[in-house]
Amino acid sequence: MLAFVFDRIVAIFAFYKFNNMQKKKHSNIPIFVPELACPHRCVFCDQKKISGSLTIPDPDKISEMIETYVNTMQDGRKIEIAFFGGNFTGIPFELQKEYLSLAYKFVQNKTVAGIRISTRPDYIDNERLDLLKNFGVTTIELGAQSTNESVLLKSGRGHTVKDTENASKLILENEFELGLQMMLGLPGDSFESSYKTAIDIIKLGATSTRIYPTLVIKGTMLEQFYNAGKFIPLTVEETVQWAKEIVKLFEQHEVRILRIGLHPSKEFEDGKSLIAGPYHQSLTELVMTEIWNDILLSHLQLIEKSSATIRINPSQLNFGIGYKAKNKINFSGKGITINFIADYSLPKYKIDVSYN
Repeated sequence: MLAFVFDRIVAIFAFYKFNNMQKKKHSNIPIFVPELACPHRCVFCDQKKISGSLTIPDPDKISEMIETYVNTMQDGRKIEIAFFGGNFTGIPFELQKEYLSLAYKFVQNKTVAGIRISTRPDYIDNERLDLLKNFGVTTIELGAQSTNESVLLKSGRGHTVKDTENASKLILENEFELGLQMMLGLPGDSFESSYKTAIDIIKLGATSTRIYPTLVIKGTMLEQFYNAGKFIPLTVEETVQWAKEIVKLFEQHEVRILRIGLHPSKEFEDGKSLIAGPYHQSLTELVMTEIWNDILLSHLQLIEKSSATIRINPSQLNFGIGYKAKNKINFSGKGITINFIADYSLPKYKIDVSYN
């Protein structure tokens, strides 16, 4: 027990020390624009329960919100103002301008590095992109969710794969950074189609992505499908296994993974809104624990030693030890005691192993 506590203390210390060394670590100031201009109600969607609010942001409050966030952030971080939720480029142009002009003041005075927005693939054109460019938007995230036509249709997305392809091309031609979001376990989805979506995200030129699980939320069409036996959500374990392979693919192609899983929400925590599905507050840690279990196995499975010291990049130390020390405990069960040491010289997924 004492060894476990010591490992966690070492991991926490290394993590914070590592973060303090990253002078350009990224942070977003989130401003949610939930369902303000969505032309479709996707079968899985209830923005109030996902984002915790359906309130349209008051333009007069936006500057105050941004200043409050900035004052809580560490020096040296790359900060972006992020308009999330709904369909930002679908709201009326004048309201877009009002929101963006308020945010742009913080770009002009160099308080923040830029602005990012999320929107639908079928609400991108040159006119909209010109507006975004004029107000300092640097990154556009598209809710692609899938590049399988059947999955999009069954999910009620209301756009096609071609819409995603065309929008991605326009965004890159206009010199924005492209992010593409995907979902796992949508109606009609399979591991193969989700993996193909990840491949397509890479081919389309995205430099970042978000990976979300499909949840059955109260009051959605998906709840009706679920109750009728027409939809079976993934389990947490299935989601972790799917995401593990997809994360490895993205990492191989240097696509930055901004998030795995939904933000913690009291709407889900109280058990009243979530009907079924793979919701877990620590989904990222679960996925990374499995990835690191594979890495450790590849180094340790052939040895007959009883003890090993593993040097690991500090950003990965918690994941190497595992969620609730899962990896350390698993190897202990195989008769191998592992001691982890943070080593800043090692690349992200490389380890140095010595045997005692």
